[in-house]
Amino acid sequence: MILTAEQQAEIAANRQRYDQHKALGQQQAPKALPPPTPRDGAPIAASSIIHRETVPGGWYFVTKLNRGEALRIVNSSGKSCVSLLAWNAADTSERLNHADTIKVQWAASLRKGRVILSDMGRALLSIVEDTSGAHDTLAGCSNAATNAARYGEGFRNSRDNFLLAAGKLGLARRDVHPCVAFFAPVSVDADGRFEWHGERRTAGDFVDLRAEMDLLLALSNCPHPLDPSPAYAPGDVELIRTQAPPVAADDLCRSASLEAKRAFENNATWLNSSVAG
Repeated sequence: MILTAEQQAEIAANRQRYDQHKALGQQQAPKALPPPTPRDGAPIAASSIIHRETVPGGWYFVTKLNRGEALRIVNSSGKSCVSLLAWNAADTSERLNHADTIKVQWAASLRKGRVILSDMGRALLSIVEDTSGAHDTLAGCSNAATNAARYGEGFRNSRDNFLLAAGKLGLARRDVHPCVAFFAPVSVDADGRFEWHGERRTAGDFVDLRAEMDLLLALSNCPHPLDPSPAYAPGDVELIRTQAPPVAADDLCRSASLEAKRAFENNATWLNSSVAG
């Protein structure tokens, strides 16, 4: 795609406005985020494990994750993509908002130190460990049409999995919202087109998500719609639910930026009002 001089000038002006708003919003430089967690790092103490389960390729999982607990998602084969939805267990009208997760943190990438936000400006999940940073907040999940176009008929997809998961949680179609996807190495090129980087997925990659309020979660283990592989062959994923360590005073997720601090202030206000009520 060749841009005209007028289009290039418009893009430059938009970028300048974006940078100005970002500077005003942040008011200070955010903390630098750490490199990925080593795959042999962050061992889990056996005494902290509450439950573990293997989710086969094509299937889904639902659970309640209580505040202070964590969920490790392990890409055992290196071939899986795990799409995730989340709701506030006390009020399911509050749910994961992928757009605000991007906008509030001024970044489309999910990695160690980031938080996943709700549509009420509160932190639902903190990413406390992550070995790859190869996750997607933009493209969404597979559905019957995307599967049929690539693989033919008869293969499970994440949209339908989420509808089934919602029913098990007492929710309905209207509660199934845009998701985020882990182990989905999607990036955007200079022309704004999605790119897939399959070499960024490795067997044994994991991400640890800490619950910042009581949550209902639905996870679907189906291929990402941008995965170019012609074969429908998602591998198993392992889920390990644990009691997370106490949150440190300088916890990275809670202090990485002013935006993150505000999200946790919103959490504190809501949690305090819930207790008082």
